[in-house]
Amino acid sequence: MSLSFLLQVTDGSPSETGVENVPLWDIVADASQGFGLIIMLSLAAMFAYSIFIFVERFLALRKATKEEKGLLIKVKEYVTEGKVDAAKDYCRRSNSPSARMMEKGISRLGRPLDSISASIENTGKLEILRLEQRLSFLATAAGAAPMIGFLGTTIGMIMVFIDLQASSEVSIETIAPGTMTAMVTTVAGLIVGIVSYIGYNYLVARIGKVVYQMENDALEFMDMLHQPSK
Repeated sequence: MSLSFLLQVTDGSPSETGVENVPLWDIVADASQGFGLIIMLSLAAMFAYSIFIFVERFLALRKATKEEKGLLIKVKEYVTEGKVDAAKDYCRRSNSPSARMMEKGISRLGRPLDSISASIENTGKLEILRLEQRLSFLATAAGAAPMIGFLGTTIGMIMVFIDLQASSEVSIETIAPGTMTAMVTTVAGLIVGIVSYIGYNYLVARIGKVVYQMENDALEFMDMLHQPSK
């Protein structure tokens, strides 16, 4: 049996071997019938939303990592000169997770350092939650998509046995629709699951780098607050 139809999109004309190459779209269309259509639509929607989440989170994380150079130096300069409002405005314009933590800490100046540290820590937790938003869907899709594909496999095989029972003879036309549904939904589920799994782990790694940067900036900021009092 030739499997060249999995790699080629042709006009349906016979190949040199005499086996007709089937266009990929026709294979998907044949598999998307009955329950197969529901499975394929579910996987398509899951795949589209997973891609949207990955692109949106990737751009958000890239923006978060582009912290303005000299942020701590400039904030320290404003604070030591007593320009608290200018320091807060500078952090607000920077619009990065670290800058928002510093802005919260600056707004607590005059209070005990433990209170300032707690406010920075709480702001950092909120920033991390903001960075991780919607990532849970990618984790869910990584596990659920293959299971949905396997559900399509089971439904396809049930269709094969139903068609065999209703048919007076066994032929390729009888078993092809159910088998096609079983195989295509499995492949689609695995593709969605693999893409979601890779995307999730990549974003988690990027978030880890941002969190490390935030923790380092928070420590340097707290160290800076001790200096004016010396």
